[in-house]
Amino acid sequence: MDVQLSAEALEFGAQARRAFELAGGDALLQQAEAHPHLRRELVEPILESLGAWDLSPRRDAHELEAAAALCRSAGYWALPYPVAERLARSDRLDPDGHAPDGLVVISPRNPHGPLAGLGFHWAAVTPDGTPGNVTVTQTDSPPRQSAFSTPLEWRPVVQTAGTAADGCDGLLDLALGLVLPCWTLLGMLDRALDLTRAHVLVREQFGRPLAEFQGVQFQLTEAEVERRGVDMLARYALWGIASGRPEAVEDALALRLAALEAAEIVFRVAHQLHGALGFCDESPLSWLSRYSLPLRRLPLGAAATEELLTRRVGRRGLTGLFSGPENAKGA
Repeated sequence: MDVQLSAEALEFGAQARRAFELAGGDALLQQAEAHPHLRRELVEPILESLGAWDLSPRRDAHELEAAAALCRSAGYWALPYPVAERLARSDRLDPDGHAPDGLVVISPRNPHGPLAGLGFHWAAVTPDGTPGNVTVTQTDSPPRQSAFSTPLEWRPVVQTAGTAADGCDGLLDLALGLVLPCWTLLGMLDRALDLTRAHVLVREQFGRPLAEFQGVQFQLTEAEVERRGVDMLARYALWGIASGRPEAVEDALALRLAALEAAEIVFRVAHQLHGALGFCDESPLSWLSRYSLPLRRLPLGAAATEELLTRRVGRRGLTGLFSGPENAKGA
């Protein structure tokens, strides 16, 4: 088992992060919020220049790693575009014969997704692995309130015996559709901690930088430990998909649960150490925190994710990095 990303994937992610910065960085999100009808033309040229849509993460393990690195870089700059959902696209045609432009994991009870105003054809999968398609509906909420999230109309694919729809394809959709957005959220956690470290190094209290206070160091350490844990689980979940592990969905749910719990801690620490400034538009943290909410709430929050994971693993528990010998097969 090798859960390290390849040097090529890491370099691709670094180049993507640099390209987003040179194209405007934080200004891309601010412009997209002010002019939501322009967000495709603001972002797509950058992604096309990087060759993002040439990646086939379902077919090649190295390209899966590159896709994950790209998602992380997009999250670092809170790129106003569903990069992970586009990269997770499946080969299954919709009922009208269109190849989907992306894949989104939805809750069938109240389907929503950060897809407002893009006009693509979207495939979808529910948390139980049922494939389908969605139509994006209009929302009256401005991006500042919705973070580009909008209601979706869900149409499940009619399943018949012997078709791919009732087999592993739906579960592969689910695993990939859960894991890649977690890489985007991981990039947001990277940025939140970078912003917070920079802040406590320059802000002073009682004549000393905040970074010198032991309480501040403890808080940053707690947040960094959480971020590193998500980093490890994200790489493991990615390896599980590439290896065709039958437990890939459980790994993806465990990753999502860890990412949601880490996000609560990281953003709490970041906001506490920024103080009131962290909630002002002058601070990139405010934008980052606000636009992380769809990733943290959709398709399921932490409690619902934990419940679903518990139902799937039952009494046997997770197999994985820290399993005992009796559960370590395939790890």
